[in-house]
Amino acid sequence: MSNHTLNGEKFAQMVLLGANHLSNQSQMIDSLNVFPVPDGDTGTNMNLTMTSGASEVEKVTNNHIGEVANALAKGLLMGARGNSGVILSQLFRGFSKSVKEKETITTNDIAQALEAGVETAYKAVMKPVEGTVLTVAKDAAKKGVEVADSTDDLILFFEQVLEESKASLERTPDLLPVLKEVGVVDSGGQGLVTVYEGFLASLKGEEVPEASSTPSLDDLVSAEHHKMHQDFMETEDIEFGYCTEFMVKFEEDKLKDNPFDEEQYRNELSEHGDSLLVVSDDEVVKVHIHAEYPGEAMTLGQKFGSLINIKIENMREQHTSIVGEQTKEEAPAKRQNLAVVTVGMGDGIKEMFESLGATVVIEGGQTMNPSTQDIVEAVNKAYADNVLILPNNKNIVMAAEQAEELADANVKVVPTKTVPQGMSSMLALNLEASLEDNQEAMTEAMQFVKTGQITYAVRDTQIDGREIEEGNFMGILDGSIQAVNRDKMEAINELLNNLVDDEEDEIVTILQGEEGTDKEVEQIEEYIEKHFEEIEVEVHKGNQPIYSYIFSVE
Repeated sequence: MSNHTLNGEKFAQMVLLGANHLSNQSQMIDSLNVFPVPDGDTGTNMNLTMTSGASEVEKVTNNHIGEVANALAKGLLMGARGNSGVILSQLFRGFSKSVKEKETITTNDIAQALEAGVETAYKAVMKPVEGTVLTVAKDAAKKGVEVADSTDDLILFFEQVLEESKASLERTPDLLPVLKEVGVVDSGGQGLVTVYEGFLASLKGEEVPEASSTPSLDDLVSAEHHKMHQDFMETEDIEFGYCTEFMVKFEEDKLKDNPFDEEQYRNELSEHGDSLLVVSDDEVVKVHIHAEYPGEAMTLGQKFGSLINIKIENMREQHTSIVGEQTKEEAPAKRQNLAVVTVGMGDGIKEMFESLGATVVIEGGQTMNPSTQDIVEAVNKAYADNVLILPNNKNIVMAAEQAEELADANVKVVPTKTVPQGMSSMLALNLEASLEDNQEAMTEAMQFVKTGQITYAVRDTQIDGREIEEGNFMGILDGSIQAVNRDKMEAINELLNNLVDDEEDEIVTILQGEEGTDKEVEQIEEYIEKHFEEIEVEVHKGNQPIYSYIFSVE
């Protein structure tokens, strides 16, 4: 093939190398997130989104670039996770529509397609912010139009598009002050540059640099599951029934008594199941195992620290569904008129949403944003004519809105950005009212709740004029850092002082996370009683990861 036209096969190679490069760089991209909280997952979300797109591309057997681009757009759309993933999917959705009818394309066609992608992505974002991935995509596309007028050489074209995307990325701190304060470029923009680097390397026949020789646990789990060939086995043949994933956060006092040895730990775990994967660093060990008794596997990990990010799935039930053997008990008896799909992390939070009337609770939130397809599948599982979606996380709202367009039911999104907003909205649910009236009432209800969160910093930084050191505890009020302290209780007390108004507020609900303790809860209750005499306190075990405590104030 000449270097002046791009066909489907060559474009597919570009996509696969772009996806591979993004996968290798995802942890670095995660580290660019502005807030130093443990849920900075732009790289992870873009990687999972791009991987979904690449998987669809691999299924295309012909050389028609329009069909390859359409497969990419389809895969990205359904796999989109987080705002960064949704924007990436929209960029290539517009690109795909532009080249839909073309068998091969030129630099002029590519330039027009890049511009079409930018236009589509800007329309998808309610309030576009400059200094983000949108700006990088826009500047790169504009450069592409200029270059296409002077050359039809694909390599020269992409070299200059990539060069401009990098220059635009370096300018993002000038457009978004918070980036300059923290001293980073935009993480989503870096993700797009990484994809473009893969594109150009593919055209040149070069390899992209490996970030690490160790594949991620997600990649390994995915590969392990693909080995199972579920279509060719019987449900009763599954020896170890629970797909179990968890992390152990190392604790110094426990390591003194039980020094961690990865190989020895792996050997111990191997006696409790199969499909075992163990990946560790200085702070945590990540485990994936198919076990019959997940608790036994997790107990072994507790010798070294505390359990976080626990995920257990019943593979026998999953397999039954996959091979079409669903029992009558599993099938919904009657299609409902109205249902609610919501997102929550932690079994306690899941139970609370179910008690408030949620039909389906998707496991997700910080560090684990559900994809568009996950949300669509949850809507289908709700088995209702009308469905309300509550994302409960600002990084899931766009994926939910994308699912709204794709689902078969009538769907409306209540744009909740926190768990307390979601719970407040659920109290306004009226099963007798219309979908639109419920959306309006529930959206209004979420305005009357304040959200406080306690977590820890994963790196040194400066933000909002505050010096933050790795390991500091942070109190966050509706997205703004209000307290920073090496002492956890001091951070909690400072947050409460900013969060609670004794004259206007009536109730504080405390959601205790995985890393919260009953003793700390007693201290928090005592502090509230002493300093806010008229405030009623409720405590629930949410068991959520990342945030030791979530406070809901109304």
